[in-house]
Amino acid sequence: MNIVILTAGGGTRMRSARPKALHPLAGRPLLTHVLETARALQPVKQVVVVSENADDIRRVVAAPDIDFAVQPQPLGTGHALQCALSRLNPALPILVLYGDVPLICAATLKRLIQAAGSNRYGILTAILDRPAGYGRIVRDSAGCVLRIVEDRDANGAERAVDEINTGIVSIPAGRAAGWLAALNTHNAQGERYLTDTVECAVADGVEIVTVQPEDRWEIFGVNSQAQRTQLERIVQRNIAHALLNDGVRLADAARIDVRGALKCGRDVSIDVNCVFEGRVVLGDGVCIGPNCVLKNAVIDAGAVIRAFTHIEEANIGARSVIGPYARLRPGAALDAEVHIGNFVEVKSAHLKQGAKVNHLSYIGDADIGARVNLGAGAITCNYDGARKHRTVIEDDVFIGSDTQLVAPVRVARGATIAAGTTVWKDVPERALALNEKTQIARLGYRRPEKSSKKDFK
Repeated sequence: MNIVILTAGGGTRMRSARPKALHPLAGRPLLTHVLETARALQPVKQVVVVSENADDIRRVVAAPDIDFAVQPQPLGTGHALQCALSRLNPALPILVLYGDVPLICAATLKRLIQAAGSNRYGILTAILDRPAGYGRIVRDSAGCVLRIVEDRDANGAERAVDEINTGIVSIPAGRAAGWLAALNTHNAQGERYLTDTVECAVADGVEIVTVQPEDRWEIFGVNSQAQRTQLERIVQRNIAHALLNDGVRLADAARIDVRGALKCGRDVSIDVNCVFEGRVVLGDGVCIGPNCVLKNAVIDAGAVIRAFTHIEEANIGARSVIGPYARLRPGAALDAEVHIGNFVEVKSAHLKQGAKVNHLSYIGDADIGARVNLGAGAITCNYDGARKHRTVIEDDVFIGSDTQLVAPVRVARGATIAAGTTVWKDVPERALALNEKTQIARLGYRRPEKSSKKDFK
């Protein structure tokens, strides 16, 4: 089949400079959801119809299996499809989708395609309690479809019809060109409606078939930010229910946001208000505390991520404990049983098994050995104002609190760094490193006292 996706609408109700098809839904542009569904159908040709100034859309969704057709003026859905005809296989039926109807399911489209075949005109319809704003399906006394009437052009009796047109249709390719050429603009919007081709099909004796979606939300479109938010809740509810069906323990299915792909092993637990962006993998038995944000991260089995932790483009080893209030930035790679505590930031650093950084520290551009302990306030000074440098701390090193390691520097195996030391030279194996200090004790020292109120009388 051919698939044509219409995206050239202005989207003025979005009140945004961004094209409507690129507004986000579950972390991805609306149009990418439609394209993912379209690809599942394995079309021979896939054409996205765009307006003349659609460089952003081309850049975001460009791929070898996508062709673009330009609709130079917004003259209606029929005109938009007409602009794509030269890029289609004329021997195959045309499935028309929309870049702002992102939740349509492949299974529903397959039923429509099968019902329409190569020679019938297929329409995806739905029954709505409140059909206002949608085109209505007009049938004869035998139940055969006669035409589709847009809401603005409908009379009172037609507006009372609760069967609506979703806009998604399957059209015989051999007939499409003639029907589209016959369209006129004699309607309330002065546009060439794709829906008017139904009357052309009836006049030519082509059978009209209809199919309805399994769920009404499949056909909901986005024309405003309010509608986009409504669809976001539907998507997140569906994702949450899928996770629950897979055995994931969610503290509250209404308080999780997945903005990408989340893969979970067995016995995973996720607390409230967690956000997962990009591709996140949680191994068996992983526990995610409340209010965490994970983006493009891999968390191995048995790891515990405590509250308010942010992890981005990082790998966490098995049975590690992270947080609360920890931040792991891109390039952080933790082996098994690593502890990262509160208000610790790790960036572009590898921490080997059993390393601990539990309090108020920054570890950047570093290699930390096994069983290393970094005390509170320890930091790697990795940037000289022009270039980044690396800190290497070998196995079994003990770093005292409030230590600064000025890179490039190496602390050899088993060394000890005294609290408050600035390390700017390499430290030998099993050595004690400290800065010379002088401590003075003044006996009989009297601390200053606050004046009493009577001193001011």
